[in-house]
Amino acid sequence: RLFTHWEAVASTHRVSLPRDMAGPITQMARHRQAREPVPYVSLSQHGKREEAAYEERRYPAGKWACVTMGEPMYEQSISMSFMKLMRYICKENSVGCHLGMTIPVLNEIRLTKEGTELEREVLTAYYLPGEFQENPPVPIDPEIHITKRAPLRVITRVFYGMTTEETILREIGLFWELLGSTDTVLRETYIVASYENPSIPQRRNEIWFICQA
Repeated sequence: RLFTHWEAVASTHRVSLPRDMAGPITQMARHRQAREPVPYVSLSQHGKREEAAYEERRYPAGKWACVTMGEPMYEQSISMSFMKLMRYICKENSVGCHLGMTIPVLNEIRLTKEGTELEREVLTAYYLPGEFQENPPVPIDPEIHITKRAPLRVITRVFYGMTTEETILREIGLFWELLGSTDTVLRETYIVASYENPSIPQRRNEIWFICQA
């Protein structure tokens, strides 16, 4: 029944769910309460109303498991990448055990020169839990790369619902309206941070604007 539910969710993202995902899905459901937050320091908060609020944060350097996909649709790329990461998290790693889930999962995107579309390639990144930061388990899948990402300073804003190219572009536009003219953040590269699984209709996401070095 759980697999059938996820099969229906996958179909909304225009992807097929392979039968070998039954095991990882069951494991994820079993461990869903134990989710470790990615560490960060809050530098400042702006605005009082939820829809207008944004926050500046600093994330330390850390090791992430990363996959890059370039499917025709954004939702397809993140779905295919996360299925690979689920297999890695659940068993397909050099220690052969469940590593534990961390949140958020990051999807790094780039805009075309015109700024009206997303480029096809999306990098999806999963933060290694604290106990594996020093010695990350090696992925069996050669398309998963363990990367030490540099410290990151971002300005973040919450939004809810599905993440599609249309909703992401809308949220980026709304955030620029809120911030006004500034040259302190990058204009080509953004991050979509996901806190909940795709089966939750009004799931929490964030748009991250990356601060200039």
